[in-house]
Amino acid sequence: MEPQTGGRALRACPMGSCFALPLWLRAPDQAVTEKQALVPEPSVRSQAAFSETDTPSHKQKQWFRETFEHLSAIANSAEAVDAGVHLVSGWQIFRNIPAEEAPFWADVVLGFRKMTEAELKKFPQHVFGQAFTTLKCEGSAYLPWLERRLQGSGGVILTRRVEDLWELHPSFDIVVNCSGLGSRRLARDSAVFPVRGQVLQVQAPWVKHFIRDGSGLTYIYPGAFHVTLGGTRQPGDWNLSPDAEVSRDILSRCCALEPSLHRAYDIKEQVGLRPSRPGVRLQKELLVRDGRRLPVVHHYGHGAGGFSVHWGTALEAARLVSECAQALGTPAPHSKL
Repeated sequence: MEPQTGGRALRACPMGSCFALPLWLRAPDQAVTEKQALVPEPSVRSQAAFSETDTPSHKQKQWFRETFEHLSAIANSAEAVDAGVHLVSGWQIFRNIPAEEAPFWADVVLGFRKMTEAELKKFPQHVFGQAFTTLKCEGSAYLPWLERRLQGSGGVILTRRVEDLWELHPSFDIVVNCSGLGSRRLARDSAVFPVRGQVLQVQAPWVKHFIRDGSGLTYIYPGAFHVTLGGTRQPGDWNLSPDAEVSRDILSRCCALEPSLHRAYDIKEQVGLRPSRPGVRLQKELLVRDGRRLPVVHHYGHGAGGFSVHWGTALEAARLVSECAQALGTPAPHSKL
């Protein structure tokens, strides 16, 4: 029988699954479109891990380091294949020398260095580059793997439409809102907006290194199942239908960086909406109505940088839940999605 008290994580994005597991592991005995990501992701290119700038850089680095360490441990384990996490090396290249030749995450990824002149000859339109080894996270494998771990630890996943957070009271003591774009309605947060992204997934098994333009808009990510070619960043666009002209432009830009992609085959289009806002919303809120109190921890608005910092922000959200539980005078709650 389902417990009548506990914590509820509302999810409409990877943050729900990523939040619930560290919360459960912290208190084990107490009562998404298909996404692939390179760590750091395209927007994690300078002092800002997100296209927005309201999140302090020191906080971004903390979240990034905690996430990188978490994914590294998976990549070095027998679970790596099932979780879809593996190491990959490559280049980030620039048409102009960037103001910061070493981004804040340079000492977190592996072997970060300036590209040699010989390496830059491969990219005649670019004058500067960075080489490093990092982690690739296959969302189609990673998220189901997280859910299996959660369920294997006794967690419960429920599917239910929620129009108002108060619908969860009094069945749940604490609610964690990981609803992404759904927070526009659920949390009445008009600052949340979509950033449309379109990519191509192709078969090109000879491509072994990632290539990313410093703008973050053009990238080539080899993965376990296919190569991802990107991309777009279209704020305020809710359209989930692929645009053929955009697909042609993406393929043209990627072929300019890696001409062998002209021979790519089995090309598929993918579109997704990144839940963005001026900085991640990671905070507590106490809802009060007619003498009733409902503690809420908000955990959304990661934009394009979500996979790069997901574990770090989830750990912080779990700490906020513990604070809410202490304020209620109850043990840290079970995690239910």
